[in-house]
Amino acid sequence: MTIRLALPTGDPRPAVGALLQEAGIGAECYEPGSRVLRSVVAEERLTLRVFREKDIPIQVALGNYDLGICGDVWVSELQIRFPLQRVVQVGSLPGAAMKVWLCASPQSGAVAGRVPPAGSLAGARVASELPNLADLVGVHLRIPGYRLLPLFGSADAYPPEDAELVVMPAEGPEEVQRKGLVPLHCIYEGGLALIANADSLAGKDLSPLLGKLGQFLGGEKGSMDLPDVGGASAFQTFGRDTTVVRLALPDGHAQRHTWAALADAGLTFEGYEEKTFVRRPAAGIDGLEIKVLRPQDMPALVATGAFDMGVTGIDWLTDHLCRFPSSPVRMAVDLGRSRYKIGPVVDESFEAESTAEAVRAWNRLGRPVRIASEFPALAEAFARDHHLAHTQVIPISGASEGFVPEDADILIEGSETGTSIRANGLKMLDPFMESTNCVIVRREAVTERTDLLADLLARLEKAARAAAVS
Repeated sequence: MTIRLALPTGDPRPAVGALLQEAGIGAECYEPGSRVLRSVVAEERLTLRVFREKDIPIQVALGNYDLGICGDVWVSELQIRFPLQRVVQVGSLPGAAMKVWLCASPQSGAVAGRVPPAGSLAGARVASELPNLADLVGVHLRIPGYRLLPLFGSADAYPPEDAELVVMPAEGPEEVQRKGLVPLHCIYEGGLALIANADSLAGKDLSPLLGKLGQFLGGEKGSMDLPDVGGASAFQTFGRDTTVVRLALPDGHAQRHTWAALADAGLTFEGYEEKTFVRRPAAGIDGLEIKVLRPQDMPALVATGAFDMGVTGIDWLTDHLCRFPSSPVRMAVDLGRSRYKIGPVVDESFEAESTAEAVRAWNRLGRPVRIASEFPALAEAFARDHHLAHTQVIPISGASEGFVPEDADILIEGSETGTSIRANGLKMLDPFMESTNCVIVRREAVTERTDLLADLLARLEKAARAAAVS
């Protein structure tokens, strides 16, 4: 009987890899930098898969994996919303501690260690990549009419203009202050956890793996400490300044391509370089305000009028428009960089070489076709466009190639070179979309500086045309 183990990618990977090695658990594919997300250790009857941390509790709760290792805050994030899910924390493992803080901006007048009364927080926007935990805080504090902003990341950049409160990971109050925020309360403290599917734990022999990991189990489980109001205090909120043009630039992989496109348009901003950035670069242009955020979040931010312009990917814009067809956001300029194809990815042994052949095979399965993707709305559109009879879309947060074929039949994924796809024994069928980075705007501008907005778009469009013919 094979034991299925889900492991985290990202920051915990080196520590978890060292722990597995010390425990004598073979995980050759798990070394840092490896593109392989799926492996089988036959002599130990062990199947390993690598996921983003936030996906691991979900996969274990569904029974796709018997055991998983992840930060216990992600277990709490799942259980807050779905308390009856079949996931059990077996114990804590050694690893870096993680704290989650409720924070505000210094401009709000908030005092460190004191949560303002609910009345002064009425209508507050709460930004977080831990939306269930943030939602719990809002309910606990009884904030009238608060608005939750679920994010892919960069939550610390949102106050004061785009959020009043932030729920985010930080090692301590000093790190919160280094990010330019006021630490109000530590609402969660935990570390690495070994978790199990409840049914697997009760009915399957997991002792070969639990026996090796048992020596490392110990310590306290993660603890939650919801805040109480710290007494009367002033709290100022900030609205959208319509006298400026607000531009959102991307961090991460899209940064260097965006920097190059801006440079071609004669736009250089102090604090936004090819590889480094600050959250609020100096524009050097009167009436222009810049903030660096995750490109995944930009379509919603531009659609709601928080920003007038954003540089994101056509993939993220299309996913947004598939979900919200009447959204007021549109593409203004295709910058033509960061180019890659998006299509259905399947196991290399799947007996189809085209999407048309695959659709016929999928419709003969007699069960829902499982489609995993970081672009869930785009995945739904793919299923509709190809008339798949019965589908189940699985939203995921990354490390995509680990899902097929065991946990999904199809992966809707983007690839520039196909290296990661091939490394995990997969293949892409017919690509249905090409994504590049692009400038997005609202159909009806919020800013009063429409002259500046038009000038910036004209400069970027001229540079994009020149780059296309060079």
